[in-house]
Amino acid sequence: MNWKLLVLILVAIGHAYRLALHIVSRRSASNPIPENVADVYDAETYQRWRLYSAEKNRLQVFSTLLSLALTAVLLLLDAHAAFASLFPANIYVQLLAVVLFQTLVETVANVGLEWVDTMVIEQKYGFNRSTVRTFVIDQIRGFIIGILLSGILMSLLALIHGAMGDWVILLFTGVVFCFTLLISFLYGPVFSRMGNKFVPLEDGELKEKLMALLTKHGYQVKAIEVMDASRRTTKLNAYFTGFGKLKSIVLFDNLVNAMSTDEICAVFAHELGHGLHKDVLKQQILNLLNLLLMAVTVWLCVREPAMHAAFGFDAVNYGFAFILLGAGLGLVQPLTGLLTNAYSRHAEYRADQQAVKEGYGKYLTAGLKKLAKENFAHLAPSPVLVALEYSHPPLSQRIEAIEKALKK
Repeated sequence: MNWKLLVLILVAIGHAYRLALHIVSRRSASNPIPENVADVYDAETYQRWRLYSAEKNRLQVFSTLLSLALTAVLLLLDAHAAFASLFPANIYVQLLAVVLFQTLVETVANVGLEWVDTMVIEQKYGFNRSTVRTFVIDQIRGFIIGILLSGILMSLLALIHGAMGDWVILLFTGVVFCFTLLISFLYGPVFSRMGNKFVPLEDGELKEKLMALLTKHGYQVKAIEVMDASRRTTKLNAYFTGFGKLKSIVLFDNLVNAMSTDEICAVFAHELGHGLHKDVLKQQILNLLNLLLMAVTVWLCVREPAMHAAFGFDAVNYGFAFILLGAGLGLVQPLTGLLTNAYSRHAEYRADQQAVKEGYGKYLTAGLKKLAKENFAHLAPSPVLVALEYSHPPLSQRIEAIEKALKK
């Protein structure tokens, strides 16, 4: 079998899929805005959104084409094997060499795109607060974390495959699942604090109302904190982080400054709804399907030495298997995404209903409109785009569901 041709075809199909989504997104920018969200943007702001959307879309198209061209050239030239040949012929050294090479290439290729996205487009439309120093530090931090995580994961794959053989499918799925949970657990207390400052929410009406919601449902949290997101962006967000008694609530300082107390409580009541229905756990269980598919693809990639030989390697390289994995998942992830995104949108509707039950329905509508405006949300996305890509329902549909619940 011509493995090189097969992999190149898979890479081309994956990139073509992403390009098609960009085209659908671009065309849907001219869709008429539903009446129940027509007040989110005034005429001037809506025109700015269309220009912003067009610029972001063009950058995404260019990024996808650049990725396709760069990936194809590297694979055709056997560049990964050539770089790995500079290092000792040890299985772990070889895989780390490929991980280092791939991460370097991606960082060099993407840093310019990230600069245009953050320091040009986001800056132009008033969203960026990052300084050049912050941007550079974020890029260096991302590069280091990327190498560490990829290197650890692929080293575990090599260790497991060497010890267990074909049992790698089940064991690697379990390891990656636990690894994902660990990263999720460490995000709040470790990773998010590497580039941000957190301060306790001040005593007052907001804190009292949030604590009352928690107490009502028997929840305990480690802390309610405000993150200095305004250092990087003007956009709004809030989230739960951690597990069990180590769970914390994080509010962007932009959110605290832009919304009223009741609107923030409405957003929080929505997040509380996710907690009450254990949506995070259910999402993790759904992710097992993705992980199993990933493990099967990895298994196929590491049990066929000829696949690696086609790209210049003398033996199976577990770091290169990670790259082959990306090519294979480009075909299956859109299918699994249909399922996981559909469940996620269902969970969002249900969490909105929790805010209505807590008496914050009308405030949630107002808060969601503010979130949409400040985050420059697409108010009329294509149904195709929603089905394939959106983990949250479009704003108009969420408000329609909230209004129906309020009437009941």
